[in-house]
Amino acid sequence: MKRRYESWGRYPRTKQESVQLRWACAPLPIRSATDKALLPYGNGRSYGDSCLNDGGLLLDARGLDRFIAFDPATGVLACEAGVLLSEILQLVVPRGWFLPVTPGTQFVTVGGAIANDVHGKNHHRSGTFGSHVRRFELLRSDGARLICSPEENSEWYRATIGGLGLTGLVLWAEVALRPMANPYMNVETIRYERLDEFFAISRSSDQDFEYTVAWLDCMARGNKLGRGIFMRANHAPALCRTRPRERRRRLKMPIDIPFSLVNKVSLEVFNWLYYHKAPRYRTREIVHCAPFFYPLDAIGGWNRIYGSKGFMQYQCVIPFTDGPGAVRELLKRIAASGAGSFLSVIKVFGNKPSPGMMSFPRPGVTIALDFSNHGDRTLRLLEDLDEIVGDANGAVYAAKDARMSAASFDRYYPNWQEFAPFIDPRFSSSFWRRVTRAEQ
Repeated sequence: MKRRYESWGRYPRTKQESVQLRWACAPLPIRSATDKALLPYGNGRSYGDSCLNDGGLLLDARGLDRFIAFDPATGVLACEAGVLLSEILQLVVPRGWFLPVTPGTQFVTVGGAIANDVHGKNHHRSGTFGSHVRRFELLRSDGARLICSPEENSEWYRATIGGLGLTGLVLWAEVALRPMANPYMNVETIRYERLDEFFAISRSSDQDFEYTVAWLDCMARGNKLGRGIFMRANHAPALCRTRPRERRRRLKMPIDIPFSLVNKVSLEVFNWLYYHKAPRYRTREIVHCAPFFYPLDAIGGWNRIYGSKGFMQYQCVIPFTDGPGAVRELLKRIAASGAGSFLSVIKVFGNKPSPGMMSFPRPGVTIALDFSNHGDRTLRLLEDLDEIVGDANGAVYAAKDARMSAASFDRYYPNWQEFAPFIDPRFSSSFWRRVTRAEQ
């Protein structure tokens, strides 16, 4: 079956050629100086157009899927860049190890995790994925192969982590894993009634809990604005007696539909039910790590619920100095619009600096929501949110963006011109051309 190349948000639609990579030792498929722009493509889990290359050539790196080495004594793993995080988990969890940082899906390649410097529920403790990458090999279009680490070719290391796949092709990487006694999590769940409570619970949780995150009712208004369900967790100890089973994938969105199932009515109903389903008082339970870290992975093709026009995810981070006020204004605008998502997430980023020049996480509060694509109406709403974020000296996550303007990009990433000299002259993306007004 021919692979369909699109982002997870399925917007924008692009047309590009592709070539499948199979061997890390092979040169890049460059035939002449007039060839099209190149861009690596992993598993297509970026939400916007940072993984797309309209009119260009995608280097499908999923075929670079070999494990190179794993030391069960130290937890150091080396593998090719096309290996999925899910494949790493299958190998290392039975041996007492876990990913040091993981995003909300396990179906991300190692190369994609590096290119987007992904973060997770433990950012306040462990920083980003790139913080745990010991070294990698970068293949440039001129044939140069660079071993990059904090000590060797360190500037290329910093440029490539969070560099959106533009500095060249990552062939393999070495990652330091974290130990775990078993695949279970001790989880506490707290239902809270307003935004101020979220910040208070976050402050009290960061010291004692490795993982923290909250579901947010994006439709709540007035004195209920910002209400949600806070989840905090640690890995269960070795003497844990409860052995909950891993939930296998049971649901699947089997077909494309022409319209979105996410609308004001369905959001109001779902969010009200989901909020009130949670116990009023704090609860504690032991769960398998898979449903805790990857709840949406249990629904195959869940992006199809937004219909054939796709959706746009909006994730921003706002510094603590303006956090509560700016977040409150964002939520007011979203609730008034009637737009939003079933799974709206709010979390606090910690102070550990990201290693990449263009990495998104920085100290502050981050919010992520999905918006059905209703054309100009959705774009205008997101532009309004951009103004709030920009005025608060925040930023929008490039890996999840499909429409920010060049002016907004300059505002969010003022250091991009420091990064630009490291871009491979043969590499580009739809995202990069849009936000820098660059020609292919």
